[in-house]
Amino acid sequence: MNFLIILLAIALQIFLTIKKVSPFLSLLVVAILAGFCLGMQPREVLKSVETGVGNTLGGLALIICLGAILGKILEISGAAEQISITLINAFGEKHIQWAILVTGFLIGIPLYYNAGFMILVPLVFSISRKAGLPLLYIAIPMAASLSTTHCFLPPHPGPVFLMSAFKEFNVDQGKTLVYGLIIAIPVAIIAGPLLGRVLQGIKSGANNLFAATEQPTAKVLPPKFASFLIALLPVLLITLAVVASRTMPEETILAKIIAFIGDSTMALLIAVLCATWFFGLRQGHSIDTVMKWLNEAVSGIAMILLIITAGGVFKQVLTDSGTGTYIASFSSKWHMPPLIFAWVVTALLRVAIGSATVAGMTAAGIVAPLLADGSVSPELMVLAVGTGSVFGSHVNDSGFWMFKEFFKLTLKQTFLSWTVMETLIAILGLCGVLLLQLFIG
Repeated sequence: MNFLIILLAIALQIFLTIKKVSPFLSLLVVAILAGFCLGMQPREVLKSVETGVGNTLGGLALIICLGAILGKILEISGAAEQISITLINAFGEKHIQWAILVTGFLIGIPLYYNAGFMILVPLVFSISRKAGLPLLYIAIPMAASLSTTHCFLPPHPGPVFLMSAFKEFNVDQGKTLVYGLIIAIPVAIIAGPLLGRVLQGIKSGANNLFAATEQPTAKVLPPKFASFLIALLPVLLITLAVVASRTMPEETILAKIIAFIGDSTMALLIAVLCATWFFGLRQGHSIDTVMKWLNEAVSGIAMILLIITAGGVFKQVLTDSGTGTYIASFSSKWHMPPLIFAWVVTALLRVAIGSATVAGMTAAGIVAPLLADGSVSPELMVLAVGTGSVFGSHVNDSGFWMFKEFFKLTLKQTFLSWTVMETLIAILGLCGVLLLQLFIG
């Protein structure tokens, strides 16, 4: 019965979106109705709404706003154009997808998907405009690289959490990274540049959210080194924190400082302050002008932030209603090879709940006992759960709405691009895990 209710809720959300109802309102209404149909009391539904808003905004609001501000400053100052020109010249327009793919890998390893997306999306707009290429031709490799790092590569937080969940089975981080790279590289190539070429005919309705509204991009472009350094500063700080956490005693003052500035929010804030000074005040712009850029950046993504928040409410209602527990108990009756079982359970949780992180966390507790007899590599189990956690992203996933709203796609276009890409990554990832099992046992 729970599955039927979830399917009906998803169908209602799709219907309302097709009828041009704001996703912000429709997601809230569908989430509340789903909660009641799943047996939740009114007070429980209200608590889930509050918790969903708090959890989503708590993890995303500052990251998305600061990322939008950084993107706006990079765009108006000409730094994004400088980066675009450099990449185009280095790789050539014919190979620009590979430049975005490599950049996404470097940025995606230490960052959560949302933070990496906000750093890269202004670059996608800039390169698309500068090279005269379809937006999805550039956007799909960017999104694929971020998603594959989320699935496979420590020290990304997703795989690190799963390794922690399986720590009693002596998961080796080095092996996980090597196995993850073996799988991630071909998967990212297929689901990134190759899929991007297939989907380039999908027309985006997006104007550049980060472009200046009154003044053109600066004619004298800023230096290459400064443009790359400030654009990648959040990544450098977060990477530094990851390295320090593994090489320095936690109680030292230096380690605490590095951990603080390496937090995603703090790293983006520092980058914004540096960009404000170097590309704004230092170039002779008044503080009023720079603050106007800031206001334009935040106002440009306000509705996107609300839609993502409503998607978080939908996810929270499904979680609090016990949907995950229901799927876990149902799945435990199946008889499958452990790695396939782990992937299927995680994929079902992902489709039902919407959050890749929650799906992975829930599945980790379900499948951990399968490692007890030592017949399955714990490193491959981490990767099986990780790749299952991105399967079938749809209307109950905040990432779905980020991709749709930033690139101004219709619901159908988002299913044909984003959902296809995520599903392809999940299926190819499982194939890679099973192939590796043949060689390592």
